[in-house]
This record gives sequence, structure tokens and C-alpha cells, in this order.
Amino acid sequence: MTVYTPRRAARVLLVNASDRVLLFEGSDPARPGHRYWFTPGGGLDPGETPAEGAARELAEETGLRLAPVELGAPVWSETVEFPFDGVWYRQEQEFFLVRVPDWAVDTAGFDEIERATVHGHRWWAVDELTTTAERYYPPDLPGRLGRALTGSGTC
Repeated sequence: MTVYTPRRAARVLLVNASDRVLLFEGSDPARPGHRYWFTPGGGLDPGETPAEGAARELAEETGLRLAPVELGAPVWSETVEFPFDGVWYRQEQEFFLVRVPDWAVDTAGFDEIERATVHGHRWWAVDELTTTAERYYPPDLPGRLGRALTGSGTC
């Protein structure tokens, strides 16, 4: 039986004027060959709301500073289970959509774990995600992102 560590998180779909979403490329220290792309965001601090956590993580990971209220309402939430560095997590997470005209990503705010496990970033178009052989999370990101960008119902 797998024992899960509970975790709450907030993630950001940071989208530029070309409708490309920012993703980071990371790896798991316990599985160095397991590379994947993921959205900015991370675990909430004690007492932090999802919007506060998303704003904090966005500033730390990209240099973009926004007030939590500027994020609006989450566009979707989900519960995921995953391993990282030998620990299994059950994470409740909310996603916020943030549009920017353009943004030069500044990763100076990365913590020690991020500096060791994040290998780069890039802006992805939805159609690139649907055709790539590279791994990304969440695995249904293209559909959810497409719905968020067009405002066509629940992501």
C-alpha cells in the first residue's frame, strides 16, 4: 500500500500574447532520467490561500510580481498523485490563468531544490504540446489550456 504525503498547491498557466504557455523542464532526483515539463507553481505555505501561493510562486520562479487578487479565480482544480525524490504525494492543486504581453523569465528566486532539478524553460503553443513526444504535466494540459484560452466552459 502506498502512503501519500498530503500537499496543497497552486499552479499558474502563464500565457503570452502568442497564446504560448510557459513550462519549466524538470527532473526527479530519485529518477534522473525522468524528465518532464510543468507549469510554474508549487506547494502552499501554512495559512496561505491558493491565490497567495500562486502569486508567491510566480514571483519566485519567473520574477513576475502580481497581487493575489490580480490572478482572478482558478480556472480548474484537481487532485494528483505523484512521486518526487522517493516520496509519494497526493496533491490538491488549483490552476490560475495569467496573461502577459511578453515576459523575460527570471529564475533568480529558485530555491535549492529548483536549482538542482529545473533544467530550463520554454514557451509552448497548444499544438506543440499535442504533437510532442516529450512528457508534460498535467497530461491533459493541451485540452484544458485550449478551453481556458477560449473561455469555453470548465477546464
